Amino acid sequence: MTRLLALVMLALSLAAGLAGLAGCVSTTTGGTPRAEADPADGEKRARVRLELAGLYLGRGQAETALGEVERAIAAKPDMPEAYNLRGLAYATLGDLQRAEQSFLRALQLAPGNGDVMHNYGWFLCQQRRWPDAEAQFTAALALPQYRDRMRTLLAQGVCQARAGRWAEAERTLSRSYELDPSNPVTAYNLSEVLMRRGELERARFYIARINSQPELSSAQSLWLAVRIERRLGNLQGVQDFGRKLQERYPESNEVLLYERGRFDD
Repeated sequence: MTRLLALVMLALSLAAGLAGLAGCVSTTTGGTPRAEADPADGEKRARVRLELAGLYLGRGQAETALGEVERAIAAKPDMPEAYNLRGLAYATLGDLQRAEQSFLRALQLAPGNGDVMHNYGWFLCQQRRWPDAEAQFTAALALPQYRDRMRTLLAQGVCQARAGRWAEAERTLSRSYELDPSNPVTAYNLSEVLMRRGELERARFYIARINSQPELSSAQSLWLAVRIERRLGNLQGVQDFGRKLQERYPESNEVLLYERGRFDD
């Protein structure tokens, strides 16, 4: 799919389970620290570390993030959010075994945690373990109170597309789009899937929703528009979007593909 997708999916993963951590700090009374044995104090310290870890990971500092996660676990060893984030950090560092162990530990501590299921499912998808990934996404979506359905439907749809299950990917991404029509990542991936299925007018509609807004368009979205117009036989459209691509992103890989006529790469 796109590099943009990978970055957005990481951001969505990091957002999961981190809400409400800000402002949780350890306190002292009369200059005397609370006793280390105080469970409430340990949880506060763990959540502060976890918030820092999420910030570091979002900036691409996975090793620093991992250090903060380990401190959070030391303060509160039974916090599933910490193992969830540790899984993301290890996955970023390429330590797949420890990443999977972390996700499984998080699920052991919180079997009904949809955020963990989502992240573990995305991890499995990246390993091309399609049935296992599908099972995690499906389990998360089956939770009655799960509030991030759009995010998980997006991940599931992208994973189905990567597995070549285009019809299922179209249905799943359409459901995600219905929940959040303003999400450019969903619109992009739905357009890509529709193009590959030969639904060219519909693909044109969704990519136009992105490219009509300069702040949302990218080299990837303009390149997809070029490819759709070419399949539609609209030479003028190919030239128009190609020119925009060259003007706005002259150093991009997409411009190189366009100038070399490699429309099917």
